[in-house]
Amino acid sequence: MPLVVCIGNELVADDAIGFEVHASLARRLPPGVRLEYCSVGGIALLDLLDGTEDAMIVVDAMCLGAAVGTVHCLGMDDIPRSRANAISAHGIGLRETMEIGAALYPERMPKQISLVGVEGRCFDLPRAHMSKEVTEATEPAVEKVMSLLRIGSNPSIHSA
Repeated sequence: MPLVVCIGNELVADDAIGFEVHASLARRLPPGVRLEYCSVGGIALLDLLDGTEDAMIVVDAMCLGAAVGTVHCLGMDDIPRSRANAISAHGIGLRETMEIGAALYPERMPKQISLVGVEGRCFDLPRAHMSKEVTEATEPAVEKVMSLLRIGSNPSIHSA
């Protein structure tokens, strides 16, 4: 069963993109796709995995230096390592989290992991300051998730 995890803080400007994508996907995903919303990522993502997921798509805001609102789609090998020094388990990046999961719980890890990231700019102001470009990227991010579910290289994640 595929798992889609949307990460973000619905109260913080561009970080709310995960919340927005989750709300849209909740109305559109076919049966057989599990959808979760997490206000924090990091090591907490491992708690969502029970070994039944053949694929996981993570949706989150990110900063890779592209134009604000750019929708990135990265496979596990392309997900960059976290640039910040983590002081807590919540501060580590997706790549590090999945590597820790593979070491500790190899039987629970999905075989296919993808990141749909939306390039953000404002992460230190309230939601009212969400960038227009990030807001407009909601639908393209949703479409990218839907596309990954339909045309994933793993036949078990094709939706009906």
